[in-house]
Amino acid sequence: MLNQLILSTLKITAQAAPAADCAKEQAKTFFGLPVWYKYLPLDPNANCAINVDFSHPNNVWLVLLGVIDILLRVAGIASVVFVMYGGFIYITSQGEPEHTKKAKEIIFGAIIGLMIVLLATQVVSFVANQL
Repeated sequence: MLNQLILSTLKITAQAAPAADCAKEQAKTFFGLPVWYKYLPLDPNANCAINVDFSHPNNVWLVLLGVIDILLRVAGIASVVFVMYGGFIYITSQGEPEHTKKAKEIIFGAIIGLMIVLLATQVVSFVANQL
């Protein structure tokens, strides 16, 4: 009886281990950006291989959403760079109203862009996880 309990426990942990490895595979990044196959299903029976079958229409959408996710994150990085650029212009404006106004416009636009990117990234992630 005890041997059967131990064996059944070992079988459950042996089946749970590949799923954990698959989660690590799916969480991979490339320079902090998600990989294009982030939302594709992984096959735990085939050593977490990516199941890229473009005959299934959802896989095309999942790859497209993965690419959009990457582009949105790059846009987020660009908006942070523009906030820093606007701050630099603001600091070096020396009180000139034209430069100060230009710097405030750059910062405001970059912050609005960052908010849009953050919201769009969450929407893309939600839609991809629902497919």
